Amino acid sequence: MTDTEGDEPTDYDQNQSAPPDEPAFEPDPERVETLRTIADDIRGDSSERKQLANVLYRTSDLYDADEETSPEEIVRNVKFILEVTERGGLER
Repeated sequence: MTDTEGDEPTDYDQNQSAPPDEPAFEPDPERVETLRTIADDIRGDSSERKQLANVLYRTSDLYDADEETSPEEIVRNVKFILEVTERGGLER
């Protein structure tokens, strides 16, 4: 056992919204624009290209100050997109 084992990290501000091992998603308009530009560039006629573009748009929401989302919500949304596509669309 070391002297520091079990101690709280000294460089972590307890007022941060995320623990030090979890990434923080601060608003970043440049990142939002980059992800959405890439999404627009790859969007095409195939369902795979549309899916990937949708995933990038949803990911960009993490950095958009006007959006309130979490990585967990994005994962659920992406799973839904993939499931709908696998079933052949929203029409049953």
